[in-house]
Parts: sequence; structure tokens; C-alpha cells
Amino acid sequence: MPAPRLRTAFVAAFLALSAAPLGACGDKHVAAPRAPAVATSAADAGGMAALTAAAKKEGSLNTIALPRDWANYGVLIDGFEKKYGIKLSVENPDGASQDEINALKEHRGDGRAPDVIDVGGSFAQTAAREGLLAPYEVAAFDRIPEAQKDKHARWYNNYGGYVSIGCDAKRVKTCPSTFADLRKPEYKGQVSLNGDPTESESAFAGVYAAALANGGSFDDVQPGIDFFAELSKNGNFTPVQSSPDTIAKGQTPISIDWDFLNLGYADQFREKGVDVDWRTAIPFDGSFAEYYANGVNKDAPHPAAARLWQEYLFSPEGQNIRLGAYARPVLMDAMAQDGTLDKAAAAKLPTVEGTPTFPTKAQTEKARRIVDRNWAKAVSG
Repeated sequence: MPAPRLRTAFVAAFLALSAAPLGACGDKHVAAPRAPAVATSAADAGGMAALTAAAKKEGSLNTIALPRDWANYGVLIDGFEKKYGIKLSVENPDGASQDEINALKEHRGDGRAPDVIDVGGSFAQTAAREGLLAPYEVAAFDRIPEAQKDKHARWYNNYGGYVSIGCDAKRVKTCPSTFADLRKPEYKGQVSLNGDPTESESAFAGVYAAALANGGSFDDVQPGIDFFAELSKNGNFTPVQSSPDTIAKGQTPISIDWDFLNLGYADQFREKGVDVDWRTAIPFDGSFAEYYANGVNKDAPHPAAARLWQEYLFSPEGQNIRLGAYARPVLMDAMAQDGTLDKAAAAKLPTVEGTPTFPTKAQTEKARRIVDRNWAKAVSG
């Protein structure tokens, strides 16, 4: 079905990037290569060939919370292993951003810590502030918009999406398309989030979007909490965390989640013959989008492989793999300009209108504190 067109400007900034080509490695002359554990770029490690050799020697990469059906991680993992011969392990694949931060701390120095993380923006800022991430500039670092990266290169956004409403048209007579629709009594016990907003970035974004739809702003997320408190009180909101499994079982016929996940689920259900007619709408009354950030563990057990993984994710190959699962790559505009973008995949994305805006770091951190403090009491009564 055609994707609905956005009618508000409350979306994340998929900003225009420099027209400079992405192909150059950007290696700079250095007196001598540094060890991967302290290298701040591929050039600093002696160049891409040296970094790749060191990563292959390590032979492993520890990751966490990377479901294969999330933003094409299955394809990315298989591609990385095949290309470099490095075995990638995934701990707690269905974990949330907070689980990743916890693992960095709990497994520090024991060899089991994640080498890399993929977390929501607010969690990346927390990890950097707590000194958990190593500075590392990928080859495409200068092409990433300033607002989408840490100036010290401890994290940088890789892909993003829009908050959307997914709905099983076989179980729901009339699918909702706005946050206002979700108040209707016909949706009793059907509305869900993908996780707990105090731990999950996708759920947190759903609350932020609901705030924008109900008189809130980037400075005021409380209306979003109040909205879900209302849905909980009238019985429309279910605490069951949505997933392809709960959707297939009919437990979460309406799910507020990223558009790249909802759109991807529809493809999965069709391919597997699951009896679900999953449809996706981007609500115009609460348009909100955000990127997910990548970073390298400061104490990574496999420091070379960790840095090579980042180079892979930010290469045209990695960025186009994201796009193949409806996730918007952070380098999308630059790749469109230099001819490396998969145009067919890009054409399948929902059309965006309006001048993009997004919350500042301070606004996001304030919203995070308010949600952490007020969510549980609000939805549990």
C-alpha cells in the first residue's frame, strides 16, 4: 500500500550532506601505526589493509542486541563474516539499548564484553559521558552531519526511522492511522509498544511522538506519558511488548514502532505465509524520527574487529544493506550525490515533507529523565 505522506515537521534531521565522494579512504600519513586498541582511525592503525589484517588475526567480534530482522542485521552479519572470515557472536539478540550499556560495565575486562554497540541516541550520549566508548573516526566520518555524531567520534548515527503504527488488518476492522485514533474504544487491549520506554529507544520514541500529538513538544514529553496512562486506564494499552511472534499470535494487533520494522515485518509475514495482513501508517499528528548510533567499546576484547565492523557499516555496501530493510542510512544524501545509493530501495521509502527538526541533546536527556521517573507509575495506575 502507498506510504502516507507526512504533514508535520517534527521529524529527525535527515540533513543534506557534503557532495564530496565517499570512496576515498582518507588515510593520512602517520609516523608509525598505532595498536588497534588506541587507533582513532584506519589511517592511525596503518591503513585499511593493516586494520583488516589485525581484525582477521583476532578472528572474532562480540556484539549484543542485534536481532537478524532489525534494520537488516541478518544480512549485515552474514556479509561481514563472509567478507572478512571473522566470526560474529550476538549476545541477548532481543535486548534493549540499556542492556547494551549494562553489558559494557558488567563484562569489562573479562573478554565477554560487547566490542561494539548499536543504541538509541540518548543511550549513546550516556555511554560517551560515562567514558565507555573509544574515539574512532570511520572513513566517512566527515560526511556524517554534525548533528548526527559526537565531535570526539565516540559515537555516530548509522541509520534511522520514523515512529509508525503497525496494524493487522485481519484482526482489526479499521486500522488506526493517528495517535488520536488509538483512543477509540474499538481498540481495547490492542495497542502496544516495542519494549519499555525506560529501556528501549523505540518505545521511548513512541512516547515522544505521542507527546507531539497531544500538545507536547521536544521540551515537554509529559503529554506522551499522560496519553499512554489514559490508554492504560481505558484498557486500550496492553503491556505485552510487540514482536513478530506476538503479532503472529494476535497478542499485539496494533504496534507503535519504527517504520523500518513495521514495513519489514509485513514482508516477512508475506514471505513466510503467516496469516497476518500487516499495514503501516506514519501518524501525521505525532511525526517523530530518530537515528540509531554505533560506537566502539573503550575496552573492546577485539579492538581491530570492532573498528573494521564500523567501517563496514558506514561503507556504501553497509549503508545500502540498511536501505534494503527500509532503514534510512545516515549517508543517504551523500550516496545519492556520488551515485552509490541503491535507487530502487530508496524509492520504496515513505515520502517526507516539511522542514526537518529534531530534539537537541539537552532536550532528549531531559525527556529521558522524565520518562524514567514517571512511566511506571503512570501506566500501572
